[in-house]
Amino acid sequence: MPDRFDRRRNRGGRRTSSRGGYRGRRATHFRRRRFDTTGPVERILILLVIAAAIGITVGIGLPKVSPTVGQITGEYAASGPAADALATLAVDDQPDKSGYDRDLFGYRQTDDDGNGCDVRDDVLARDLTDVTYVSAVSCKVKSGTLDDPYTGRTIHFMRGRTTSSAVQIDHVVALENAWQSGARDWDTAKRYRFGNDLDNLLAVDGPANQEKGSASAAYWLPTNGDYRCAYVARQIGIKTKYRLTVTTAERRAMQSVLRACPNQQLP
Repeated sequence: MPDRFDRRRNRGGRRTSSRGGYRGRRATHFRRRRFDTTGPVERILILLVIAAAIGITVGIGLPKVSPTVGQITGEYAASGPAADALATLAVDDQPDKSGYDRDLFGYRQTDDDGNGCDVRDDVLARDLTDVTYVSAVSCKVKSGTLDDPYTGRTIHFMRGRTTSSAVQIDHVVALENAWQSGARDWDTAKRYRFGNDLDNLLAVDGPANQEKGSASAAYWLPTNGDYRCAYVARQIGIKTKYRLTVTTAERRAMQSVLRACPNQQLP
């Protein structure tokens, strides 16, 4: 009669009973596993390694952002006369605005063109249409229509204590910005010339002018997108004319705008 427990052979040829077989087979449970590339976890790990390797390789080949205009500079590449002029401006990231006083620029205190008119009225007469004057022999603008470059709105100007502020005269390169960009080292005559330079003066929407304040292009641009290229080019032209500096953030903002208008000319 056979044993109540089947006799079996293990791999070494020794007979073991099923009752005692646990000890004989235990070592076979800890065989070394080969890396199985067919499993879902293994496949994911392989894909991650490949993706990382590709990312490193591609990253090495990409151009880095550079402040140099006209080169491959990623987000801020720009070209043209305005961009070329911008590239010549010195960068100063530690501007000093201490000692600034608007009166140091003598705005509306000179008559550089010798026509006997206030510079504000000179700008109004230049930038408004349908202009009327207080009298036939007066330089003072009484009324007119402004196609505002900053907002794109049409503004009807009427001289008066409560209405004149609807149209204001903006220094395209703000006086305070000029001060901390180099004007603090000028003599009085040069500051007065800058403060009343018609190239740097523009009739604009009053609220937009107040919103801008003394901000550079890094912090404020006209809401009228169609005028941004001309606005930035005008700032660059003024800063070039007076050899004023820009900050890195200001230059990058200008470059970003000029990307939309290749070959932008200086005014």
